[in-house]
Amino acid sequence: MSAPRSLLDRLLVEPAPLRWFEGKDWHPWLVVGLVSVGAFVGQLDATIVQLALPALGRVFDAPIEHVSWIALAYLAAFVSFLPIFGRLCEMFGRKTLYIAGYAIFIVASALCGFAGSFEQLVLFRFLQGVGGSLLGANSISILVKAVPPEQRGRALGFFAAAQAVGMSAGPALGGLVLATLGWRWIFWLTVPFGALAVLVGWLALPRSTGIDRGAPFDWGGALLIGPALVLVVAVLNHVSSWGLVSPYTLGGLALALVLLALLVRRERRFPAPLIDPRLFASAAFSSGALAVALGYALLFGMFFLMSFAQEHGFGEPPREAGFHLAIIPVAIGLSAPFSNGVRQRLGSRRIGWVAMASSLAGVGLLIATLGRVEDHRLFDAIAYALFGIGLGLFIAPNNAVTIAAVAPALSGAAGSLLNLMRALGTSLGVAGGATLLTWHLAAIEGDGSAWQTASAAGLLAAVRESLPLLVVIALLAAIAAVFAACRVGSGPGRSA
Repeated sequence: MSAPRSLLDRLLVEPAPLRWFEGKDWHPWLVVGLVSVGAFVGQLDATIVQLALPALGRVFDAPIEHVSWIALAYLAAFVSFLPIFGRLCEMFGRKTLYIAGYAIFIVASALCGFAGSFEQLVLFRFLQGVGGSLLGANSISILVKAVPPEQRGRALGFFAAAQAVGMSAGPALGGLVLATLGWRWIFWLTVPFGALAVLVGWLALPRSTGIDRGAPFDWGGALLIGPALVLVVAVLNHVSSWGLVSPYTLGGLALALVLLALLVRRERRFPAPLIDPRLFASAAFSSGALAVALGYALLFGMFFLMSFAQEHGFGEPPREAGFHLAIIPVAIGLSAPFSNGVRQRLGSRRIGWVAMASSLAGVGLLIATLGRVEDHRLFDAIAYALFGIGLGLFIAPNNAVTIAAVAPALSGAAGSLLNLMRALGTSLGVAGGATLLTWHLAAIEGDGSAWQTASAAGLLAAVRESLPLLVVIALLAAIAAVFAACRVGSGPGRSA
């Protein structure tokens, strides 16, 4: 007679998919579509919120370093829980936890729309990030197991396309929603997609295989990783108000370093670590992962700074600002499909420089023209296009080189870590942009001046003087990507 199952076991029993679905040739592609909807919603939410930050700052009368937490709360939760959920899904199955991720995401999204205070909105955004982390920890694994090996490339292409469409649609759609329905609808917009995904997931997702409930869980690593990463982001975001040598800044950094050191020590000793330390034995992988983080820091640092420039500096309505900023993700989506061909022609060692040269040209054009020319729209559009083309040519080749730097047995762990690095890079880009914009605005307008009452010329000047941060990030990203490619050893015409 078998022992009675625990309450947790009963809660995590995965419902079987409908047999009618299982018998259809298109069932795997229904699963791919479901996972792609999650990718679309995630990117849509990220770019819509970036565009809405100035509007939300005015609604809640919040300073820049506080406004940024509307984005950072989600990212901090995502980064902190991603490795934890990734391990739990291996132990308890992916289907139930994936559906739970969707449910948490849509409930939190609805609550964000009902938020009555800034503090409530940040709290609900953190909860939304928990749901997003559950989705991120499962999506690629579910997709890969749903389709035969010979069709995985096509399925991953649909997944990437859904991300690109979500990112591209976010600014334009967000501008329209802000202009017509109000800020609450930027959160409510994703609820119907998520509700449909919960229903379809329950009925169509296959049960998990290869579950190992007897595997040890790294509780020590779980308790260390979240506080360490949140502290790093918080210090970077608030250093403008705390000061470089304040006890808060120095103490926060010191505590973060101690926690990270303890995490590294823990992961090296634990038999089933949340982050496999073997990945970092490869200098090429470590460098490529750094380039991933820097690439997303570059992208979302630009989104953060230019959303304030478009909406407050130029005084554009959200609809116009959204269409202008949409040039960046559209350019990424249009250039990314050609990145592999460009890499084969130039070689993996050169494409990093070429791609970042295009992005640097875009940033340089903004530095030269922002707030200095009367008809700025043409210059802005050219700058955004150059910037997006560069990132579109950069991201996929660098990902390919980075994954190629590790043994095939570690490719799954490598992919999960790259997801974490993307979110961490996004956090650092937003936090760095917020800090520099606050610094420069205080220097131009005076320490007591709020950004909401700053002059248009002053805010544009503050954004312009903050853009060199993106130059530094782009150069570091190029160096990291080229170093990774050199260590992997791929040349012109060879695959990474």
